[in-house]
Amino acid sequence: MYEFISGNITELTPAHLVIENGGTGYFVNISLNTYSALNGKESAKVFIHQVVREDAHLLFGFAEREERELFRLLITVSGIGANTARVMLSSLSPVEIQRAIAGGDVDVLKGVKGIGLKSAQRIIVDLKDKLGKMTESAEIFTAADNTIRDESLSALIMLGFPKNAVEKVINRLLADGEITTVEALVKRALKQL
Repeated sequence: MYEFISGNITELTPAHLVIENGGTGYFVNISLNTYSALNGKESAKVFIHQVVREDAHLLFGFAEREERELFRLLITVSGIGANTARVMLSSLSPVEIQRAIAGGDVDVLKGVKGIGLKSAQRIIVDLKDKLGKMTESAEIFTAADNTIRDESLSALIMLGFPKNAVEKVINRLLADGEITTVEALVKRALKQL
């Protein structure tokens, strides 16, 4: 099994890339998320998942290890193959997929080409528990505009406090308008939890 390939990108399209390493060019299937992350780069480290079938040996590549892990979870669901999982990761961001699964949002998953009602329901049932804790952290840490609220919420959840209780306390403290730093918000919240 390959873990990753580092090298020069000799060809990059929204569906695949060719990465040269040691004089060999590897054809790697990618998602649009990975394409966006690698676009404009001359070299890269691509995390790999290899699929071996009777008729082909395929490489699927991801710019981030987390996207590969989500891909691997998706292909464990009956009826979801590697190409369907790649289409899902091209249609939705990993965080959107995790939120849809954690929230039981069948409509978001059905919006992906090739995913019907039964497949969407099966994905949610099979992966909800596996993604539950991962999604809470991912929602907070991957946000581009990580605010004082989000950072404080993340810190308190990581300390083991329940998300619902933490959100109530943080929202109440922020409504006062006196707190301007993460440290101050966390200290005040800890006193009330």
